[in-house]
Amino acid sequence: MFEARNITKTFRSEGLESRVLCGADLTVEPGEFVSIVGRSGSGKTTFLNILSTLLAPDGGELLYRGEDVTNFSRARLNELRSRDFAVIFQFHHLLPYLSARENVLLPYMQGVRPVTAEQRKRADACLERVGLSGKGDKLPGHLSGGEQQRVAIARALVKESALLFADEPTGNLDKATGESIMELLGDLKGDGLSIVMVTHDGEYAARADRMVTMVEGRVA
Repeated sequence: MFEARNITKTFRSEGLESRVLCGADLTVEPGEFVSIVGRSGSGKTTFLNILSTLLAPDGGELLYRGEDVTNFSRARLNELRSRDFAVIFQFHHLLPYLSARENVLLPYMQGVRPVTAEQRKRADACLERVGLSGKGDKLPGHLSGGEQQRVAIARALVKESALLFADEPTGNLDKATGESIMELLGDLKGDGLSIVMVTHDGEYAARADRMVTMVEGRVA
């Protein structure tokens, strides 16, 4: 379904070069939950950003359903992310002046077309799926940290994405709340949804179907 081949990335600043990825490879199957671990500086977050097409690699291939997306134009990449990819981060990035439902509906709020009744119904269904039934009208400031992260996950699910990329989704939460988020991710995988998660927590990483370790810019 999704494959990264020989991905390389070097950052340059003020005449200095830092090679972060040195030929990283990864294959993700439909419905698979893959966790990526590694020491700080091993390249795991950079790798995730490239896998999710938020960052362009210097070299290598990203194959999605047999097609190399590294050759896509910016417009085609935006369309692909909008349709098939979703990303959640350690910080939920909710808009504080929008309700939980409106935050979930943000992927639909592009262009001038109004949100439809069917899209609102789907947003409420996604909130219910992440355990927030009846809280669609609440502002983020009236939700707990774990609830806010659940809204972010619902926002990632609302367009029925095929791939969910998660960058330290429990890193800003207490242990009990992080545990509930991991249980939710475990429940969500499958049915065509694949999850790739970067985490520093070895216990959480071990719950994935497969755990890979990054060492000095490569998948060990």
